[in-house]
Amino acid sequence: MKWNQIVSLIVCLTIFLSIHAQVILPHYPDSIFNTYYHQRVSFFKSIPQTQGDIIFLGNSITDGGEWSELFHDVHIKNRGISGDITAGVLHRLDEVAARKPAKVFLLIGVNDLARNILPDSVVKNIFLIADYLHQQSPSTKLFVQSILPVNDHFNMFQGHTNKGIQISEVNEVLKINKQNKPYTFIDLFTFFCNENGKLPEALSNDGLHLAGPGYLLWKHLVYPAVYGLQNKPSLIPNPQNLKWEKGLFSLNDCKIILISDSSLYPLAKTLQNKLYDWGYRVSISDSDPMNIPSIKLGFDKKQVTKEEAYILNVTEKAIVLNAASLHGIFNGIQTLYQLMRDKNFVNACNIIDAPSFTMRGYMVDAARNYQSIKQLKSQVDVMASYKLNIFHFHITEDIAWRLQSKMYPQLTDAKYMQRNPGEYYSMDEMKDLIQYCNERFITLIPEIDMPGHSAAFERAMGVAMQSDKGLEICKNIITEICSELDLPFIHIGGDEVKITNKNFLPEMVTHIRSLGKKVIAWDPGGNVPAGTILQMWNGNAKPKPGYPSLDSRHLYLNHFDPFDGVVTVFNHIIDDEKTGDENHPGAILCNWPDRRVSKEEDAISMNVVYPAMLTFAERCWQGGGWKNFVSDFGKPGSNRYDDFVQFENKLLDHKEQYFASRPFPYFKQSGIEWKMIGPFNNQGYTASQFAPESELFFDTVQLNHYPSLYGATIWLRHFWHPMILSHLQQPHENSTYYAFRKIWADEDGNKNFWIGFNNFSRSTATDEPPAGKWNSLNSAVWVNGKLIEPPIWSRPGQKGNLETPMTDENYELREPVKIFLHKGWNKVLIKCPVSSFKGADWQNPVKWMFTFIEVS
Repeated sequence: MKWNQIVSLIVCLTIFLSIHAQVILPHYPDSIFNTYYHQRVSFFKSIPQTQGDIIFLGNSITDGGEWSELFHDVHIKNRGISGDITAGVLHRLDEVAARKPAKVFLLIGVNDLARNILPDSVVKNIFLIADYLHQQSPSTKLFVQSILPVNDHFNMFQGHTNKGIQISEVNEVLKINKQNKPYTFIDLFTFFCNENGKLPEALSNDGLHLAGPGYLLWKHLVYPAVYGLQNKPSLIPNPQNLKWEKGLFSLNDCKIILISDSSLYPLAKTLQNKLYDWGYRVSISDSDPMNIPSIKLGFDKKQVTKEEAYILNVTEKAIVLNAASLHGIFNGIQTLYQLMRDKNFVNACNIIDAPSFTMRGYMVDAARNYQSIKQLKSQVDVMASYKLNIFHFHITEDIAWRLQSKMYPQLTDAKYMQRNPGEYYSMDEMKDLIQYCNERFITLIPEIDMPGHSAAFERAMGVAMQSDKGLEICKNIITEICSELDLPFIHIGGDEVKITNKNFLPEMVTHIRSLGKKVIAWDPGGNVPAGTILQMWNGNAKPKPGYPSLDSRHLYLNHFDPFDGVVTVFNHIIDDEKTGDENHPGAILCNWPDRRVSKEEDAISMNVVYPAMLTFAERCWQGGGWKNFVSDFGKPGSNRYDDFVQFENKLLDHKEQYFASRPFPYFKQSGIEWKMIGPFNNQGYTASQFAPESELFFDTVQLNHYPSLYGATIWLRHFWHPMILSHLQQPHENSTYYAFRKIWADEDGNKNFWIGFNNFSRSTATDEPPAGKWNSLNSAVWVNGKLIEPPIWSRPGQKGNLETPMTDENYELREPVKIFLHKGWNKVLIKCPVSSFKGADWQNPVKWMFTFIEVS
């Protein structure tokens, strides 16, 4: 019988046994293992048994890696033993399995082959390792790595280095069976081979073990699997033109940053500091020493013509970044940071990139809820990393005026502030913040809201803003601001007010222009002259001839839930155009936490800031979009669905890599399919029960006859319907729907879930949920037939109040619900009834929706 036939027979037998019988490890006498083996095993058993770690398991090649140091991660553990064989791993596998690790990276077999153990026996034992680990710890993900190539050049370890053919045989069988066995196969062999199929001499000094550069390459190759990332770095915003090439640039080999002009020095210094933080000592120079790996920054106005554009080329020898301006270089460096995700290598690539829209902004309302300079700068840092370039700073409101005026100091007197009394921004703080933004190529635009939202002004000054005296004061304030601060734009608001002085806004615009500043106002809003930039905030607003348009329609974070916020922004078509021009410069994402917050961090954590900001950065830079005011991401097989899945994978990569210390309330929702059963006519009685609540219903029902909806949050009817399209095409009052899906669990145990039926806007005084219920609509959820009890609300049934901070009203604000799942498939049934679509008042819109998703 041929060798491959023997392997196939072993594979089939092993698969059969793993399905139909318990996997039992063979017994080996301790005496067959050496002293070092027993020392290591004893050590492993003696240290605390932490769970959820990432374990590197293998022989001396694994043993030689300082894994926690390589990854800067204490949860990555070394379980390598020099000289170990597959039998040795089996002998100590219980210690690994008992820890219930999140992931195991196995590299084993070359020592077996050196002992002339046949490849099929090596494979059999690796299969047994996989089956046993899966049996004992089903949630553990096993990554079987190919055996590395060897090299006989050094005339060392000749029993190992003459086994090239057998190594390839083992690797091929492991690769072929990756679909049949409980492991993911990682091909290291190909990337560790030279042109002769051998381990490069630069990566080893004995032909078998790895030198330092070899471990760095190994880290780079497994880095995506260790952290659950895409194989190539996820770039947000995605470049307009990206082509991956073969090869890697080693940061460890880079010794110099070359600049073609002295004006590039500050940016080079920032890059140098970043590399220094990662442990690399790189100099900055304007002279090019030949044949030294380097990063080159330069201007090339022939190839790059747009202000923010850049060209980035990465090869094995150099990283070359060219642009027409410092801003372009800055943008390219942000992309370069993302390419450096593992802090060791940069994948070779060619990038030609430029934004589709020139104004890409984020707005903070610090008037209603004060935010410290530290927190503002933290948000600016994230903006800069994702190439946003407008910081819209809303600092005057009915609640408080928060900008210092030396001419009118009473404006910031604590007694005239209704929240955070005494908190405001001095001129020195503003100058510091403006400089901080400018260093990151972000333009700060202050909004001095007039003549509406001006109650704080009127309390302090004792006059109506639209009066002649009020107009005079406003002009003086603007003159003071423009003389103190270096600002190209002034935002004057102009919305949500009855205009009693028709000359007020035109005179203010004329005055601001006389000071050399451009003017922005809200639309809908008051009467402003042509040429004013209009920031559209209402869904009915459209770009107007003669008025450049900024888009903020349905881009208010305070109305989003974590999942529909990302989807809605992803779908958005900026300014109703696929790409911008001088009349359609871009958009601003707005964070309006109208409701009082108990601590400043809540203004971010309660408003899905960062997931939406990254999505917004992608859309503004890339342009395009699918359809405005849409809450779903399409169906599998559609271009929109596929596009969303691709972006969502990148978004989750960035959450994993860059937002460990920041709130990022988002989990993967593509792939979640709900079968929608209904509608049933409840005749206005939302407690009515229908067939899906019967235990027998799902024994006979054909689920494929029912339509599917996709996502974690499903809007059966958006509260701004029909302006905002819902998942249901034609929602009707007095209807009850049931949503059904199955969830797989690898093993018995409690899992965490976000569950919600009314995600409160942070801008309305919505009444608190009733005691003992999820919401006022009698919504319900069952898992495996068991009713899931609603939370014990902190303020059940209380009347809504904007001055009462939110605590547990929304699912992302409270502890996840723990639900026991049994191993295998689990059934989820959600009941969604509604009567009238008309809410009690505008503060209490009827939100016919639900959210259900497992969270980690």
